[in-house]
Amino acid sequence: MTATQTQGGRSGEPRRGFGETWAKAILMGEHSVVYGYPAVAMPIQTLKMHAWAAPADDSAAGGSSAGNRRSHRGGQGTLRALGYYGPLAQAPAQFGGLIRAVQVASEFAGCAGRGFDIVTRSDFPAGRGLGSSAAASGAVIRAVLDACGVEACADQLVALTNEAEIVTHGNPSGLDTVTTSGEHPVLFARGDMQRVDVRLPAYLVIADSGIAGSTRQAVGAVQGRYERDRRTVHAILENLGDLARQSADDLEQGGLDSLGRCMNDAHNLLDALRVSHPVVNALVRTARSNGALGAKMTGGGLGGCIIALAPDDRSARHIRRALLEAGAPAVWVHPLNRLDIEVAQHAGGPGEFEAADFRDDDAAATRGSRGDKARAKVRGMRGADSGANAGASARADAESAGRELDASIRG
Repeated sequence: MTATQTQGGRSGEPRRGFGETWAKAILMGEHSVVYGYPAVAMPIQTLKMHAWAAPADDSAAGGSSAGNRRSHRGGQGTLRALGYYGPLAQAPAQFGGLIRAVQVASEFAGCAGRGFDIVTRSDFPAGRGLGSSAAASGAVIRAVLDACGVEACADQLVALTNEAEIVTHGNPSGLDTVTTSGEHPVLFARGDMQRVDVRLPAYLVIADSGIAGSTRQAVGAVQGRYERDRRTVHAILENLGDLARQSADDLEQGGLDSLGRCMNDAHNLLDALRVSHPVVNALVRTARSNGALGAKMTGGGLGGCIIALAPDDRSARHIRRALLEAGAPAVWVHPLNRLDIEVAQHAGGPGEFEAADFRDDDAAATRGSRGDKARAKVRGMRGADSGANAGASARADAESAGRELDASIRG
């Protein structure tokens, strides 16, 4: 890969840089895609991931030990992300992908050995099946390249991000990398990706269960069941693959009702694989009973988010309110139509959501007694998973850090 200097680019010292990606959602094909069946993934461009990269103060690092850190863990500098603020080289293991992202971007840009202070800020939580690791790595890579005054083409950015994703996921398919920076849904099958052109003036309502999912655990559980009852699990996976193909056709042909039925069927099959969660199932039922044409879990499962299909903006808002009252800590509305996406982005900020996003349940209590009772019920259903609420304060810390660096960049 060869870097390209930006027009009027900077040949001297790096300066502050900025990078942006977004969330993604698996519309159809979770788990079956692992066995070679197709999946459909959608970029959620109204939920952003931002990253800033600023040259580190080398004088603060000091001596040969700093050089050792540069060679082993991606260079000098600091990281502010998901509640962590400290030396990049000493960041917890969960940030290994970001450390690698800084390293590969610096090497690509010809800035190897330079340190960067990195801040990430996200409109969506981690661990919910929305592609946060690929989005964060992609945004950081773009920020470092911008800081170094270097451009990369789309294929180069995908390759760089996949190098970081290897640290996080071991053997990534590349699907998250493509959709967290692409503009169109993708039909993915056995390594091949095809663009899907959407012709549906509809909306996706995305609701957070408040529970961090575990793709690794869910995939392992499905594999175990496949080995014990190959015939039954094979039939489920094959049906999920058929639904993925049908959903791609529905997106391109405007098959709104058909797509809704596919989503309902897919969720029922995934629940039969035991990769859903009682809280997720309750939110799915709430969406369906409040006008959603279809609703399902999205991502690896055992927590995470649901997606619901709404035929119009009014229906989407109604479903959103119902999900919030049912205890979902955050709900967003994302248009499927390309023009509506551009309008939503121009308006600024993520799709419709309540101020309670990523706050503690107590801080969100002003939504009223119905919401209070629903949240209390959901907390009871979460049981041992209640520790996931720690992600709320972590997201708040990341937002605060992002605002601080944002202010310094603008200053």
